[in-house]
Amino acid sequence: MQENSKAREVIFGSQEERILERLRALDGDLMAYIRDFAYDTVYDRSGLDLKTKELLACVLLVSLGSPPELRTHLRGAMNAGATEQEVREALLFCVPYLGFPRTVAAFEQLRGLLEHREGRVRHLKASHPGGQEVAGTEPDGQ
Repeated sequence: MQENSKAREVIFGSQEERILERLRALDGDLMAYIRDFAYDTVYDRSGLDLKTKELLACVLLVSLGSPPELRTHLRGAMNAGATEQEVREALLFCVPYLGFPRTVAAFEQLRGLLEHREGRVRHLKASHPGGQEVAGTEPDGQ
């Protein structure tokens, strides 16, 4: 396995192997192109910080109507430091250019991600002595 790029490590988090395996199951060469070119070449370029790149990726994926990939990059934007409000603003910026249906669909993806994260945090707090918040609450299976 090729060494992880910093961008892939942040964007995919604990989901990297699952995501790469899903792509590999479609086609090994396609997975390698995405991994090596998109993430290890384009994403690792300097000039824009990773949070900005991920917010741009979210907006572009809204424009393409690609919900599974959008969900990955919504999570990636937040992993790269974007706040929920910054993600919401990026999605709202889509309305005049892409229309309400695509933007509503994007907010559905965000809602699902946030609900999953909130459920995971609640579960970890409940299972941790004293109900303390636990670091590393990356959602599983998203």
